[in-house]
Amino acid sequence: MLKGIIGRKLGMTQIFDERGEAVPVTVIEAGPCAVVQIKTEEKEGYNALQLGFLPKKPSRTNKPLLGHFRRCGKGPFYVLREFRVESVEGFELGQEITVEVFKAGDYVDVTGWSKGRGFTGVMKRHGFSGAPGSHGTHEYFRHGGSIGAAADPSRTFKGKRMPGHYGNERVTVQNLKVMQVKPEENLLVVKGAVPGAVNSILIIREAKKRSGDGDG
Repeated sequence: MLKGIIGRKLGMTQIFDERGEAVPVTVIEAGPCAVVQIKTEEKEGYNALQLGFLPKKPSRTNKPLLGHFRRCGKGPFYVLREFRVESVEGFELGQEITVEVFKAGDYVDVTGWSKGRGFTGVMKRHGFSGAPGSHGTHEYFRHGGSIGAAADPSRTFKGKRMPGHYGNERVTVQNLKVMQVKPEENLLVVKGAVPGAVNSILIIREAKKRSGDGDG
């Protein structure tokens, strides 16, 4: 059974639980997605479904992709993502996958691309404290300190935390509780924050490491 779907982040808000407490949630437009390709262990070496999300005009699609979509009778789509499954039985090309694969109370892992923050220093990128604010410190307040000894080893070790590009990387947030599912609006409401900016693409899968019945 497929417990995954492609979605788009719509933003954050809050809802009130049964105890009347405010809960911060993220609203995700999840699906509907179409099965564009079925991969089997006999042919590709593994079982998987390729899903399409967000329809687009054929005039904005190149000919190889148009032929790919024509086989399933749906599309074209802006987003294509692959989901591994144990078995492809019961699935067919063009089949619609909706947000109803999840229900309230489920736990999911959400994967997206974090907001890009450009080139940043060590205080923003790694949480360094910076240099002392007085006692002779001059033009060194936000520096990272020494990056290695001079004579020995005469180099900077790999992995040294330094200024550089921050953000715009693939991030997965695990064990988010599904608070609400609204099939008529294709909306999935999950507890907490997910990676990325508004309208960014998300992959929602069943939680891999969930154990116990805690609130999460």
